[in-house]
Amino acid sequence: MASTETFDIPLAAAEVYESRFVPAIFAEWAPLLVETANIRPAQAVLDVGCGTGIVARTVADRIGSDGTIVGLDLNQAMLTVARRVQSNLEWQQGDAANLPFPERTFDSVLCQMSLMFFPDKARAMGEMARVATTGGTVALVVPASITDQPAYGRLVSVVADEAGDDAASLMDTYWSCGDLDELRALFDTAGLRVDTCRTHLGTARFSTVDELVATEVEGSPLISRIDDATYARIRDRAQRALQPFVTDAGVVHAPLRGHIVAGTID
Repeated sequence: MASTETFDIPLAAAEVYESRFVPAIFAEWAPLLVETANIRPAQAVLDVGCGTGIVARTVADRIGSDGTIVGLDLNQAMLTVARRVQSNLEWQQGDAANLPFPERTFDSVLCQMSLMFFPDKARAMGEMARVATTGGTVALVVPASITDQPAYGRLVSVVADEAGDDAASLMDTYWSCGDLDELRALFDTAGLRVDTCRTHLGTARFSTVDELVATEVEGSPLISRIDDATYARIRDRAQRALQPFVTDAGVVHAPLRGHIVAGTID
């Protein structure tokens, strides 16, 4: 589960993340994560690796102003967009491996689709457990392994074939936390008792194949690692590869499996 990718992205990519990734993918998962953690009014909640803040915003919709909500991300561009979208929440820059909070600060610590990007996942899990209150919850969502992703498996194959080893390594990072036994082991090592461990089959929805490809490429560091000709070949081949997931109306419904795991500090 090691990763060497830092996923430091510019503001333009963060804007793509918010305008495309969030409605197409992450808006479906955020309520599932919040419900799994049983977020309640008056709680203090931390969203680790918050990106542009969809989980923190979902928590705010649930508990209103009766509580404390903090979104933390290492990437300043993500936080810039998060502040623009919802300025009344607290957004803080920080490293998941060294959370800038005292022990036992938050009733719930959430992490959606970010664990795979942390270079030291065990340390990040330990930090999330450290800042959770006794009896508090640490809950996360990660994508299942690429072998469990029929649509994205095809796209990853196309990207790796056209863009080479560097792109393949980048794409592999997204699916690197899909082993449930390894996830359970991370929770155990962090001193968390696993209460929930389930797999959810979601749907990534895009208006066209081109929109899906643009989201995945332009919303990640991949866009800076390929030239225009490579990008054009990826788009062309993806049209054919992803055709089985295009509806009669031309809309893409790509199945996306993810694991939801939650644990408690005793």
